[in-house]
This record gives sequence, C-alpha cells and structure tokens, in this order.
Amino acid sequence: MRSQLIFGAMTHVKNRYELCQLASKAARKLHKPTTRLQDTMNDVLIRFRHANPQAETAPVVHSVRSQERRAA
Repeated sequence: MRSQLIFGAMTHVKNRYELCQLASKAARKLHKPTTRLQDTMNDVLIRFRHANPQAETAPVVHSVRSQERRAA
C-alpha cells in the first residue's frame, strides 16, 4: 500500500510538506509517458526509502569565467 511507502520515505524526510515537494519534483523527472503516474510515484517513494533525497550529489562544476580569464 502507498501509506507504507510514505512512512518508509519519512525515514529520511521528517517534514511531510517537504516530502510532497521532493516527490513531485522527482516524479516529474522520472515519469515516462508509457507508464502510469501511480507507478512512477510508487517508484519515487521506494527510492526515497532507500536513499536520502535531500543529499546533495551535484557534480563539481568548474567556473567557465575563470578559464576564460586564464586564456585572455
């Protein structure tokens, strides 16, 4: 049931409002037009249960401006 998935996802996100916001953003990015939206939401909640959705895993981006300054 989805309520079990929600409570599982609450292990990493304590605020329910924030969980809704993160889940909706993730569902928009992960949804495939050939699948049901309900299945995508369930998949998102399962992923949130096993991993922290708030963890910042942004790649290191080097500044383009600093490279341009060095070239000049």
